[in-house]
Amino acid sequence: MREEPHVGAVQPTAVGAASDRAIAAEDIAIDVRDVRRRFDEKDALKGVSLLLRRGTVHALLGPNGAGKTTLLRILAGLVDPDAGTVVIDGDPSMERTSRRYRSTIRMTPSGDRSFYLRISGIENLVFFARMYGLRPKQAKVRAAECFEAVGLEHAGDLRVGRYSHGMQKRLSVARALLVPAPILLIDEATHDLDPQGAARIRGLIREAVDDGAAVLWATQRLDEIRGFADHVTLLNRGEIRFEGTVRAFMAVSPPRRYLVHLRDAAKAEDLRARGILARSEEALDDLGRIVPTAEADEGHMLMALEEDVVLSRALGALMATEIEVLACVEERSEIEEAFLNLTDPEP
Repeated sequence: MREEPHVGAVQPTAVGAASDRAIAAEDIAIDVRDVRRRFDEKDALKGVSLLLRRGTVHALLGPNGAGKTTLLRILAGLVDPDAGTVVIDGDPSMERTSRRYRSTIRMTPSGDRSFYLRISGIENLVFFARMYGLRPKQAKVRAAECFEAVGLEHAGDLRVGRYSHGMQKRLSVARALLVPAPILLIDEATHDLDPQGAARIRGLIREAVDDGAAVLWATQRLDEIRGFADHVTLLNRGEIRFEGTVRAFMAVSPPRRYLVHLRDAAKAEDLRARGILARSEEALDDLGRIVPTAEADEGHMLMALEEDVVLSRALGALMATEIEVLACVEERSEIEEAFLNLTDPEP
């Protein structure tokens, strides 16, 4: 059966629909219903509803100013909503200021100013581990384990005030993992990390999810949700524009433009002189068009397909004229295409 995503561009998304609410109550970590928040003259959230399931990563996407951080801060109990309800762990009576609420949720903020800058990273982790209730010896052991897990073992004696932004991100993740929590709210955890560091952090979060944690993962690194997230919600100007699986999100706007690498293709002017460009255009006919790119010196050209044309058909047409295609990649990924299609440009 074909999966039907909730796409706000087609019709308003209602994540509180009966089909979603049919999920077993014990599988729901957070139930957000029609949450609204206004700052001065700006509506940061305009009736947002969302279900966060246990044992899953739920990606939260959106351009700057979409409302992602506001939603996370409301869920963490740091900001009150103007309207709507948030039910944590299936208990509508749980007080947002209670110790149980704070122990249920861990948040890794996008910009963290809660560390003590004059002491080392490991000393910070020991302090917070004690705050979470660990005994002194347990706190030291657990702090060292989490410190090493995020790849900071080389900075054990370095004051946090001398940490780079990326190092502080790692330290925030280490703190969130000190004591297992049912819910993790993570805001831009990999923004300033290199690919290896980002992969390490995602691996640690996946381990927590495999142990049953529910993770709401806000990110601007769109392609990292592929193979990592289970569900995705896209916010734009305080409203949900999409809610569904990553696969359904990728299907919203399939790629139409590809970079093709041709064997023995030379500089752009040689493509014309040798007839490769003309043969390519003739082969594609009404399937699309092909033009040299800035990478033509390396044998690449840009192929733009007409709507509903299948990629394999276009490649087959090229190769039928003995044009050898060595490689073909999307100019932009399906995730980026969908993101751009569902978000409005800045006014």
